[in-house]
Amino acid sequence: MASRKKKKDPNSKLIAENRKARHNYAIEDDLEVGLVLEGSEVKSLRQGGANIAESYATVEDGELWLINSYIAPYEQAGRWGHEPRRKRKLLAHRREIDRLWNATRREGMTIVPLRLYFNDKGRAKLRLGIARGKKLADKRETERRRDWQRQKARLLRHHES
Repeated sequence: MASRKKKKDPNSKLIAENRKARHNYAIEDDLEVGLVLEGSEVKSLRQGGANIAESYATVEDGELWLINSYIAPYEQAGRWGHEPRRKRKLLAHRREIDRLWNATRREGMTIVPLRLYFNDKGRAKLRLGIARGKKLADKRETERRRDWQRQKARLLRHHES
């Protein structure tokens, strides 16, 4: 049976990406969650005004929260706009929240936002990574491995031509 590739939906759009996360953390697992947003925040996200580089997620009182994320103020909202760095609630199933709580409290993991995007239905979604912090030696090892893969690919391309 032939596998079908899914077409990339024109409605799904990347808003912000945390590129440093994969450098600073070893991502063990990931999870897609929804966000509770105000109207002016959604409009600002549609314009691409967001930053999740210095943010993190935490479980407090059985709820999942996104801390220190930045969504630029929407100019047309005037005085009814939103606070750019407010604490935002994340939507996930109870079982997933419990799993995240166990990972952070018992295993010393961190919940790191990886990507903020609009899905194919036009809803804002956040891809969270359950991660373990990397030491300097781990970062160097990852970089060495990546360099070797690049060099190997370059040699194979040169050898084939």
